[in-house]
Amino acid sequence: MRRDANYDKLGPVIWTAPTVTRIDPPYVAGERARLDGWLDYQRATLLVKCAGLTAEQLSQRPVPTSALSLLGLIRHMAGNERVWFRLRFAGLDIDDLYCSAEHPEGEDFDLAQPAVAQDDFATYAAEIAEARKVVLRRSLDETCGDETHTVDLRWVYAHMIEEYARHNGQADIIRELVDGTTGV
Repeated sequence: MRRDANYDKLGPVIWTAPTVTRIDPPYVAGERARLDGWLDYQRATLLVKCAGLTAEQLSQRPVPTSALSLLGLIRHMAGNERVWFRLRFAGLDIDDLYCSAEHPEGEDFDLAQPAVAQDDFATYAAEIAEARKVVLRRSLDETCGDETHTVDLRWVYAHMIEEYARHNGQADIIRELVDGTTGV
């Protein structure tokens, strides 16, 4: 766990998710600018849903029958950024973030713990930065896939926008259950 520079003087500093500025996607734009704008908007929306909450609150699972938490969603989307842009589209030889031999379905939700919340947010930001690098100057018509499914980069963008939109709906509900905040 990271410690703030003032830890020894002040005791533990409670980490909270930072406030972010969400920029509306363009109303009139070319295809690439529109896709980038909507994906960035959805990325920022997830962060807005988390803003101001402590690591403990981000880790809360307010529905007893579900492993869903806001921190789990941050981890899950960091994993999706890596899988879709770096592993599948770019074909990089890197490990999946949260899947392993002992957790083949992933540990993005199950291991979302307050002690690593700040690190998980840093990982999320790093995966977005890497995804942006991967698609820079790449054609939306460029494809990736295997013998059963081939998709173009345009499809990957659309899929990620859909993935975020669905999970941001879940984040709305989780946030309301954690602290009563609605409409962010």
